[in-house]
Amino acid sequence: MLSVDNFRIASFSPPTFPKSGWSNSKQGSTQSENITSTILITGAPGNVGSEVVKGLLGKAEIRVAAHNVETARQILDNNSEGKIDFVPFDFLDPSTFAAAFSQIETLFLVRPPALSNVNRDIAPALNAAKKAGVRHIVFVSIQGVEHLQMVPHSKIEQLITSLGFRSTFLRCGFFMQNLSTTHRNEIRDHDEIALPVGKGKTSFIDVRDIASVAVLVLLEAAQESGTFTGENANKSHAYTLMGSEALDYNQVAAILSSELGRTIRYTNPFVLKFIRQQVASGQKFGFALLMAALYTLTRFGNAKEVTQDVRDLLNREPILFAQFANDYRDLWNPCLRHQGDL
Repeated sequence: MLSVDNFRIASFSPPTFPKSGWSNSKQGSTQSENITSTILITGAPGNVGSEVVKGLLGKAEIRVAAHNVETARQILDNNSEGKIDFVPFDFLDPSTFAAAFSQIETLFLVRPPALSNVNRDIAPALNAAKKAGVRHIVFVSIQGVEHLQMVPHSKIEQLITSLGFRSTFLRCGFFMQNLSTTHRNEIRDHDEIALPVGKGKTSFIDVRDIASVAVLVLLEAAQESGTFTGENANKSHAYTLMGSEALDYNQVAAILSSELGRTIRYTNPFVLKFIRQQVASGQKFGFALLMAALYTLTRFGNAKEVTQDVRDLLNREPILFAQFANDYRDLWNPCLRHQGDL
């Protein structure tokens, strides 16, 4: 199933996170003194990337490859005590590749939503990573990508495999955080969720769960640094990361209403109206069309799958939507709309 998740991975604006955190008991078992190589993070300060950085602090050496280093530093470096190495990085600027990939063996890869031509926009960077000595890539992909050969995520997975990297593909469902980022304003300002999904159900995943899995995999990969030889040199794993419950948007609206103390309505607009609303809100027409297509797939039941991978990997239940709504509730507070991100 193709999902809207990666629309917010790189974030069109700096993400906002709740004050409460979420822990993963397995991550603490990997000690930083056992890790000698630096882990390179792309996609920060986006939603998933930022949470991955937070999860790795104190456990490994971190290098953040950011399009805007100053913005990334302002968002991520407040509590890091200078433990993060920031480097400028642009998939479309080969002059930024050498410094980013220098002495890196483990890479966390997020596709910028604006880059869809994989051969032109992504392949040069991955070829440079291979030449520089990167061995393991953890890539944030999408649920059902193995059946969607034409989407960019599928092509990136194929490219990673063809270049001979050891790889872990995190195939994620719809982000809960889509509702606190992409669709935040309509909920905060208009008390509505305006998505053309009908009665289709979605097994939402919290980005904090995705990040917890990513941190676990990255630490294990970094511990194994230097041991990728023979048949293990390009070993690959794929995990489908979904929540533990499938909800329709009437249920989502009811949960938000209960948490926020006011009625949130699910309006279920026609597709053309949805596209017009998105364009009017400032989204590009092509992006609005893509969202409409993906939500239409959800309408027909392609997003309701519930998997065990998060539970099996983290030894705990995935974060429930009600917990997400409680943690992020201030983001939908209309009284704070003019006070910037919390």
